[in-house]
Formats: sequence, C-alpha cells, structure tokens
Amino acid sequence: MRLALLQMNSTPGDVADNLQHIADAAEQAAHSSADCLIVPELAVPGYGAGDDFARLAEPADGPQVRRLQSIAAHTGLTVIAGYAEAADGVVYNAAMAITGDGPVANYRKAHLYGDYERDHFAPGNAAPVLFDVGGLKAGLLICYDVEFPETVRYLAAHGADLVLVPTALPRGRFGSFIAAKTVPARAFENQVFVAYANHAGPDGRFDYAGLSCVIAPDGTELARADAESGTLLLADIDRSAYGEAEAANPYLADRRTDIFTG
Repeated sequence: MRLALLQMNSTPGDVADNLQHIADAAEQAAHSSADCLIVPELAVPGYGAGDDFARLAEPADGPQVRRLQSIAAHTGLTVIAGYAEAADGVVYNAAMAITGDGPVANYRKAHLYGDYERDHFAPGNAAPVLFDVGGLKAGLLICYDVEFPETVRYLAAHGADLVLVPTALPRGRFGSFIAAKTVPARAFENQVFVAYANHAGPDGRFDYAGLSCVIAPDGTELARADAESGTLLLADIDRSAYGEAEAANPYLADRRTDIFTG
C-alpha cells in the first residue's frame, strides 16, 4: 500500500482554497500510485480559524465532506482530512476517512489541547473505529491524542496496522521532540505504522513545526518532511517487511493486562 501525506499550510477561514489544495495534492498522489492521502488537523477550515469555526462547521454529510468524497471518487484514493464537525448542538474537532463511495470512518478528537481548542470544540467521547485501506487495518487519532500511550495501544490491541494522525503541532522545542521522538516511539512500542501529517509555517495565528512523517513498526522513518515547507510525502507500507521487529519486540503479546489495567 502506498501512502501519501500532505504537509500544508491551510488558509484560516478559506474553505474553498483549502479544499482546492487538498484536491491538487490528491491528483499528485494518484499520479504517484498512492492508495491513500492524509492531510493535517482541521485542514479544511484551517487550524487558525478561531471564532470562525462555529460558522464554518458542517455536519458529517455537509458540502465540505461531499467535496472530499468527490475528490476521493475522482482520484480513487481514500482521503483522510480534518474538519470542524457540527453535531449535537456543538462543534467537534474531527477527521474523516472517505472514499468515492462515502465515509468509512469519522473520529472526534478526544484530548483537546489548551484553552484555544477547549474554547471552540467539545471533546469526542468515542474510541476510534478501524477501517480498511489498501489491504490494511487503519485507525484515526488527532494530534494531542497520539501523545497519550494508551490511544495507540488501544488501536494496536484491536488489530490496527496503521495509525493515521492529522495534527497541528506548533513550532518549538516540545513540538520538535514530539515529532522526532514521541511519534516514532508510539510506532515502535506498538509495532504499527504511524503517519503524522502536520501544517508548516505561520498562518497568522500559529506557527507550525512541520516535520510530518511516516514511521515503520521498527521505529525507522519511511518519510520525513522538513520544518518549513509544504510538501507531499510518499511511503510504501508493507506489513510483511517488519516480521523480525515484531518477533523481537512482542509487546502486545507479552503485556500483563492482569496487573496493569489503569
């Protein structure tokens, strides 16, 4: 399975421009024989949209998602994109996995980061579901979620091969550490692939770390973006190539859930 990952700088509040950027990347990914495209957290409205989230939020069957479905249908890709979901009288920081036939998964961010997110979104209260992409089992998390070890462990324990993480990681020492150390550790300790799609550069409200990556189950980098520029990464995901790492580090099989449950 070939995965494409878009590191982009969304324009806050400009949904049409951001969707066109995603469409252009999907065309490029399809021409490179990719099966799936993942783009960053809140890529559709722009993470820096602030008070405009309430106005730009749409339901999971709204025009923005229908546009993503048309992109998926035109290119033959599964598209993973972050958007602001209006539901239950609130707004969720959500990510959709969608094919040309329609949505296959919708996930609402469970761990909101800081006052900015808590001021604009309600937390999701459901665990991510697994879905098929390119012959693999995949699950969605969003940004801060992946920094909690139990989130990736949950997906791995339920059979995930690939964890897809749209993110909006800020620039700085802590952001660089998370991208360079935490994300690879999550892949290694769970023997799964992790794809981490970030924004890059400033958007007028925030400055993002870039450093998007695809990490293999043995902790190695299959693809890594720089800290500055928008780019499209490609990585081939072959679960069978990492049997040695899984055999040498059987964390899931050896864990003591009879003792460590909390």
